[in-house]
Amino acid sequence: MTGRRPYDGDGTSSVPVNWATVLDHLEGEVLAAEATMAHGRAEEIATWGRRSEDWVPPSNLGQLPDDLRERAARLLQHQLAVAEALIERITQSQRQRDVAARMSYTPARPVAAFFDRAL
Repeated sequence: MTGRRPYDGDGTSSVPVNWATVLDHLEGEVLAAEATMAHGRAEEIATWGRRSEDWVPPSNLGQLPDDLRERAARLLQHQLAVAEALIERITQSQRQRDVAARMSYTPARPVAAFFDRAL
């Protein structure tokens, strides 16, 4: 997910935001990360792993309403599971690259070479 989010919390958003909207967006990002992993494209998976922005809730939302607490807790568990899966996939990819880099593409045994040379 790229671009500006409607809830960046800097006070310049003209989009009315509430906790339900914020949770919807966060769920969308988790589902997008899962879809990326399902497609198995290593570079896209690595891109998700390189995202370094910490999410900061907008200051104008107030406390999370009680009726959304369970949803938020489930979303957090989902995010943690996806983050763990991303780390595992990135680690696997790095290991595969390391093995490929060490592999030799020359024959494992010496090959006989014959030269036509007059005695």
